[in-house]
Amino acid sequence: MKNDNVKILETEVLSDNWYTLRKVTFEYLKADGTKEVQSREAYDRGNGATILLYNKKQKTVILTRQFRMPTFVNGNESGMLIETCAGLLDNDNPEDCIKRETEEETGYKISSVEKIFEAYMSPGSVTEIVYFFIAEYSKDMKVNEGGGVEEEQENIEVLELDFEKAYQMISTGEIKDGKTIMLLQYLKLQNRLDG
Repeated sequence: MKNDNVKILETEVLSDNWYTLRKVTFEYLKADGTKEVQSREAYDRGNGATILLYNKKQKTVILTRQFRMPTFVNGNESGMLIETCAGLLDNDNPEDCIKRETEEETGYKISSVEKIFEAYMSPGSVTEIVYFFIAEYSKDMKVNEGGGVEEEQENIEVLELDFEKAYQMISTGEIKDGKTIMLLQYLKLQNRLDG
């Protein structure tokens, strides 16, 4: 649904180094009928996809651990973050992207994924929409060691964890990644590993 209360006046590219940072100046029609000019910066890194692999029989999940510079400069002393497999779409559709990223990062080749929802992860400053998936995995789907793609400077550790242990890592603070918390809670709420 189009928002007729917003009129873009100017868009200025502040940085086009790694991704694109734009300053957008716009006119906003407030509820009282007055117009107000505002400026906001929006970081555009493209859209992404993430997935939580789970094994119903073993009651395990596959997570990754890697260095994340933004967390390092904001209080994470090691900079290491435990998270679900994820990646940018890179002109793929979300399903093809997450299948590719799963094999590159975790070493599991999956053929069937279930999209459960999509979400803006930081809508105050980042344009990205993340598509959330889950999929069952088994040992016979392991085709390589994973770890990421060297030319993308990825150095990813693959973790197979008991689901309940992973879920408890939210409350202990060992898992602080938003997408990972959302997917673990989804599995828990949907009772996907019961029975």
